[in-house]
Amino acid sequence: MKAIWNGRIIAASDETLIVEGNHYFPPDSLHRDYFRSSSTTSICPWKGTANYYTISVDGRENRDAAWYYPSPSAAAEKIRDYVAFWRGVEIIE
Repeated sequence: MKAIWNGRIIAASDETLIVEGNHYFPPDSLHRDYFRSSSTTSICPWKGTANYYTISVDGRENRDAAWYYPSPSAAAEKIRDYVAFWRGVEIIE
């Protein structure tokens, strides 16, 4: 699977996990130079608190377009630190 934004592959892996229809990419599959930590958080009732990344590619910014769970609930432990995308990030095989 590949995550693409602004014409660039920002993550690629053969080992994504699918939860609620979202592909979660392993942390080591991200091209880290495109990611900046964000102060944004949100809470999922069963997964816990999500943290976000802003994606920056060729001078364009996609604020809070990636999220992950650094300390998930026991029910979501398998996606600890895995990253999912939204806000126009294309996920393809």
